[in-house]
Amino acid sequence: MEQFEPVIVAFCCHYCAYTAADVAGSMRISYPPNVHIIKVPCSGKVDGLHIMKAFQKGADGVYVAGCLEGDCHFKDGNIKASRRVAYFKRLLDEIGVGGERLEMLTMSAGMGERFASTAAEFTEHIRRLGPNPVKRPREKAMNE
Repeated sequence: MEQFEPVIVAFCCHYCAYTAADVAGSMRISYPPNVHIIKVPCSGKVDGLHIMKAFQKGADGVYVAGCLEGDCHFKDGNIKASRRVAYFKRLLDEIGVGGERLEMLTMSAGMGERFASTAAEFTEHIRRLGPNPVKRPREKAMNE
């Protein structure tokens, strides 16, 4: 039997999480290739529509990665993102997708190892959960 390979979407803050991913690459620390990074100016700019659209388009798991608490370049964007993620976790539970498929992570720009390890841990977590229950065929989702 073929092992399930989840599709993970990572919304990464430009200043910290995206830079941490870049540091991981520079240090040649690998993380799962099925983590698709989307660079955003601030984790606080990730709207609920972005999260839900990722699941609708076939993501099995989504995480929002921002700056460490108290270290946001946009003052409190990461705190807003954390509240938004908590709200959407509850919503995903209510609609049957599962809130455990969504996470909020924080890290600083120099935490390349942490980026890689959390990406691997989250991927393994989603692998254990199985495919997104509302996942549509890839060809159909890509044409919308």
